[in-house]
Amino acid sequence: MTKNKSQNTISRYERMKKTSTVHLAMEYAKSLKEVVDDFPYNPESMYFFYDRMNAFLDAENTDLANRKVIATSCIFVPEEIIYALGAIPLRICNGAYSYDQIGAEFMPAKACPLVKSTIGQLHVNNFPMGAKPQLIVNPTSCDYKKKMPEVETASEIEFYTLELPATKETEASKSYWIQSIDAFIKKLEKTTGNKLTRKKLKEAINLVSQAQQQYRRLHTIRKQGPVIWGKDVILLSNSYFFEDIRKWTEQLEKLNDELEVRVENKQYVVKENAPKILLTGSPSIFPNLKTPVLIEQMGGLIVADEFCSSNRLLYDTVAVDEWFLYDMIPALADRYLKPCTCPNLTPNTDRDRKLINTAKEFSADGVIYQAFAGCQLYEMESLRIAKKLEQEGIPMLYIETDYNPDDLGQLSTRIEAFLESLKAKKSKTQIA
Repeated sequence: MTKNKSQNTISRYERMKKTSTVHLAMEYAKSLKEVVDDFPYNPESMYFFYDRMNAFLDAENTDLANRKVIATSCIFVPEEIIYALGAIPLRICNGAYSYDQIGAEFMPAKACPLVKSTIGQLHVNNFPMGAKPQLIVNPTSCDYKKKMPEVETASEIEFYTLELPATKETEASKSYWIQSIDAFIKKLEKTTGNKLTRKKLKEAINLVSQAQQQYRRLHTIRKQGPVIWGKDVILLSNSYFFEDIRKWTEQLEKLNDELEVRVENKQYVVKENAPKILLTGSPSIFPNLKTPVLIEQMGGLIVADEFCSSNRLLYDTVAVDEWFLYDMIPALADRYLKPCTCPNLTPNTDRDRKLINTAKEFSADGVIYQAFAGCQLYEMESLRIAKKLEQEGIPMLYIETDYNPDDLGQLSTRIEAFLESLKAKKSKTQIA
C-alpha cells in the first residue's frame, strides 16, 4: 500500500512537471510575442535580451549546469559575496502563471502570486539554464517569503534564512545587518568550500560595478529622450537574474551605444508628448509583463520604474574607502540596506522621497502603482504614497492585479482612462 502510494506521488509529480514545462513554454512565447512583435522601433541590440529569455527555458543549456549556483529569492542578497566565493547567483523570483497555479496548492488563495509562482517552480524542481542550486538564500523581506522553507519541501534544496532588520534608521539595526552578512559569509564558505579573500571580494565588487556603471548610463540616456520602451528596460533587467554578468554588461554597453545614436538623431519610440509614466509597486517579472505592456500598448511610455526587479536591482553602488575585508564587508552591507526603499522597512519615508525625485527627474506625468493581490507591504504603503504624490501635483493610478490573465480587460480600461486624463491635463497646461 505504501509503495503504491509512493509511486502515485512520483507519477503525479512527474505529470505536474511535464505539464508545467509545456504551459511555461507557451506562456513565454506569448509574452515575448507581445513584447517584441507588437511594438515598433525595438532597438537592434535588444534582440540579444529577447533571445536570452528563450534560453531561460533551455534545461539542456550548460551555462549554469556545471557551475556552483546559489539561488536567491530577493534583492537583499549581496551577490558580490557569492561571486567572490566562486559561485554564480541565480535569482528565482518567478513571474509565471503556470507555476503560480502549482504554488496555489500549497498556499492560501489570496497569497502573493510572486511567492506562489516561486514555490511552484521549486516544487517541480525546474530551474532556468539547467541550473542545480546548492543553496537557496531566502531573506526575511516579507512574511510569505519567510515561510517558504516550511511550505515547500519537494525541491530538497537547503534554504538559508538571511535575517533582515526591521529598520535601517538605528545603529543597532546596522550592526544586526552586518552580523547577518558575516553569518551569511560563513555559510557560503562552508557550502562552496572556498574562503573569502580580500583579492576575490575586490574583484567581485569591481565586476558588479561595471554592470552598475552601464545600468546607470542607461538611465541617464532615458532622461534625454524616449528612445527605448520601458518594457524593454524591465525585460533586460530581468535577464540579469540568470545571465552571465560579463556578457550581460557587454551587451548592455552595445545597447547604450545604439541608444545614444538614437538620442542624437531624435529617433524616438513615441511622440515626445506621449504620457510619461513612473511605474512602481509589486515587481513585474517575466513572463508577467502585462502591466508594462498594457501601459505602452495604450500609448503611454514608462520612463522609469521603482521595482526591485528593475531600477533598484543595480542602480546603487558600493562605496569603499579601503580595500580590506574589514572595510569592504561593511561597505557591501551599507549598499544593500541604506539606499533600499523596500516596504518591509519601517519607517520607509525614503521611498516617498525617491518616488517624487524620480518622477521629477524623468519628467513623469503620472505614477501607476501596481500591487499584487496578497502583497500586503505594497498594499499598505499605497495610500501614503498617493497622498505624498498628490501634494506634489503628481497623479497616481492604483491597480491591484495578479498573474491571472483574466483581468486584462479591466486593467486596459483603467489604464487607458488614466492615460487619457494625463493627456487632457497636458493639453490644458500647454494652452495655458
